[in-house]
Amino acid sequence: MRVIFMGTPDFAVPSLEQLLRHGHEVCAVYTQPDKPKGRGHKLQPPPVKELALRHNIPVFQPVNLRGEDTQREIQAWGADVIVVVAYGKLLPKAVLDAPRLGCVNVHGSLLPKYRGAAPIQWTVLNGDKTAGVTTMFMAEGMDTGDMLLKAETPVGEEETSGQLFDRLKDLGAQLLIETLEKLEQGALTPIPQEEAQATHAPMLSKELSLVDWTKPAQQVHDLIRGLNPWPSAVSYLDGKKLKLHASRVREGSGQPGKAFVQEGALLVYCGQGALELTELQTENGKRMDGKSYLLGHPLEQDSRFGGPEDA
Repeated sequence: MRVIFMGTPDFAVPSLEQLLRHGHEVCAVYTQPDKPKGRGHKLQPPPVKELALRHNIPVFQPVNLRGEDTQREIQAWGADVIVVVAYGKLLPKAVLDAPRLGCVNVHGSLLPKYRGAAPIQWTVLNGDKTAGVTTMFMAEGMDTGDMLLKAETPVGEEETSGQLFDRLKDLGAQLLIETLEKLEQGALTPIPQEEAQATHAPMLSKELSLVDWTKPAQQVHDLIRGLNPWPSAVSYLDGKKLKLHASRVREGSGQPGKAFVQEGALLVYCGQGALELTELQTENGKRMDGKSYLLGHPLEQDSRFGGPEDA
C-alpha cells in the first residue's frame, strides 16, 4: 500500500519500522518540528524523523495541518492510507478525506477507555490489570473514530508506565500490519465507540507527583509506577526531597507516612497496608535501591515521609 505516515515519539517508531519491513511504500512522513533539548537547548529531531531520514523518506514538519498548501501537498501524494501513531496534532477534515482508504490510528488503550494524550500512564495509575492497543479510523474528534482491531495484554503488578509503553508500542505495530492487511482485503467491520463508556486520559503534570500517604498502599504503589519515568512520584523524608521510582506492596499497620526498616529494607506505612520503596533518588543524586539508601541515610526513631511543608 502507498502510505503517508504521521508520528513523532518513540512509541511510533516500531509502527514505521513494520510498515517498511512488510513492503509498504511509505511515500512521506509527517512529524512534529524539532525541539530544543538538554542544557545547550540544541534542536533535537523526533525519533520518527531520524528513522525516516535513514530510509531516505521525505520528511515534513508543519506547525499544523490547517494550511491549504500543506493539505494540497498531502492530497498530491495519492496515498491509499494515512497511518497516524502518536503524531500529537489533530487532522482536519481535508486531511482525513485525502487517502483512498481513510486514516488509520494506533492508540495505546482499549478504546473507548482512555482517550487522550496519556492512555498508557493512566492505565497504570488507575491500577488496571489489563492494557492494550486499538486501531481505528480517525474522525475529527479526539480518539472518537470507529474501532477496527484490538489487542490485549496483562499488566504486571510492578510494571511501570515506561515498561508498559515499550511493550505496547511493539504490540501496536503488529496490530497495525494486521489491520492494513485486512483493510486491503475489505475484511474489516468498523465498530462505533460507545460514548457512555468513554474516559479521558489527560497529559501528566508534576502536580500529580506528591504522594499522599493516607491513601492505601496499592494506590500509592500505582502512583509511583504510573509516574515512572516522568514526572516521578515525590515525597519528603525528614524534610529532604526524594523521587520514588519503584515500590512493592507489603502488609503492615501504622501511622501513615511513618518510615521503618524491615529486614534491611525501607518501608513506609500507608492509610492501609505498607509500601517497600525498592528504588528511589535523592535530589541531584543517583537512583539506588532502598537498602543502599539506608546505608547512607539511616532512619531516626521518628523519621517520616510527608510534604514540602515538612522540609
